[in-house]
Amino acid sequence: MTAVLLSVHVLAAILAIGPVCVAASMVPAEARRAVADGGEVADAGRLPVLVRICRTYALVGIAVPVFGLATASSMGVLTDPWVLVSIVLTLAAAGLLALRILPQQRALLDTVGTDRARVGELAGRLAGATGMFNLLWATVTVLMIVRPGSSTGV
Repeated sequence: MTAVLLSVHVLAAILAIGPVCVAASMVPAEARRAVADGGEVADAGRLPVLVRICRTYALVGIAVPVFGLATASSMGVLTDPWVLVSIVLTLAAAGLLALRILPQQRALLDTVGTDRARVGELAGRLAGATGMFNLLWATVTVLMIVRPGSSTGV
């Protein structure tokens, strides 16, 4: 059963978190491209698609910590420090996504076509938040592989 839980956990991470990381990283640059030099919208067609990808896969991504907790529990490592740190970092990433990135993406969508300067400002802040989100997930991934203090020697 542990192998099934671990497989679903890893697949969910690849198929759900990966698209969020990539699409969220593309949103700021795409917003800047959508605004022409004169402040008019050049082409905002891809921007709403990227935002929708983030929102949809963020919901699907809930499966990652659910199956991660189930896997850790079945392996008896739920209280290991590397798991606890991973849980805290996952909560931080989820909070950042839900409370900052997704709302800023919505604000950016609403601003494209109205205020070129504001688009640049929002895109800059969003790029920073997205970079932090990606860094948190990269750290969790490394912890899942290295597992400091584990008995496997990896």
